[in-house]
Amino acid sequence: MRRDAAALAALLATTGVLHFARPRPFDAIVPRGLPGRPRTWTHLSGAAELAVAAAVAHPRTRRAGGLAAAGLFAAVFPANVKMAYDWRRRPPVWRAVAYGRLPLQVPLVLWALRVARVT
Repeated sequence: MRRDAAALAALLATTGVLHFARPRPFDAIVPRGLPGRPRTWTHLSGAAELAVAAAVAHPRTRRAGGLAAAGLFAAVFPANVKMAYDWRRRPPVWRAVAYGRLPLQVPLVLWALRVARVT
């Protein structure tokens, strides 16, 4: 497997597993406007990350997986905005983490698109 695809698959798989192993931090950043319970959204997004990781890992589905990863990274952006808003009064280091996640979505989307393009 190409190194960049393997790394993307590993990132997605790790965060997908974390959604189930340690769901509370993810529950906290689920936007309030979504229907249902935050834990449901945490588990759904974790399952989506695991499925996309598997798609990126396999050469036959890598293009679709890369496109799905780009879409997933864009879809979770509102959760990162909520985290930044909620953490605006936390200590500076915490705020830096929350605010730093916002522009990080752009290179993640570009990485996923690059993996999709180079199959």
